[in-house]
Amino acid sequence: MADSESFARIALALPDATSGPHFDRTAFKVKRTFATLAADGLSANLKFTPDEQEFKCQLAPEVFKAIDNGWGRQGWTTIWLAKATEEDVAAALEMAHAHAVGPTKKAR
Repeated sequence: MADSESFARIALALPDATSGPHFDRTAFKVKRTFATLAADGLSANLKFTPDEQEFKCQLAPEVFKAIDNGWGRQGWTTIWLAKATEEDVAAALEMAHAHAVGPTKKAR
C-alpha cells in the first residue's frame, strides 16, 4: 500500500523534480506539472496520454480513474494511494514525469 509520503518521496526522486503549492494540492513538476497530491493525502492526479490513461484504468480500475471533466479527457488520471502499491506509484510517476520532461534530443 502506498501513501502520501511514499508518493512524494518517489516523485521528488525523479530527475529535476520539484514540488510546490498548487491551489489546495501539492504539485510536482519539471518543465511542467506531471502530478498533484491531494491535501488529504488519499489520492493524486497524474498526467498520462489518453491511451496510457485508458490502459491504466482498464488494468487496475480500483487504483486508477480518469478525471471526469476536460482535464480527464486530456489524460489526467486519479490514483487512489491506499489501493496502489509503491510499484504502481513509481511506474505511474515515471510515465507522467517523462511527458513533463518532453522528448530528449538525439545526438547527431
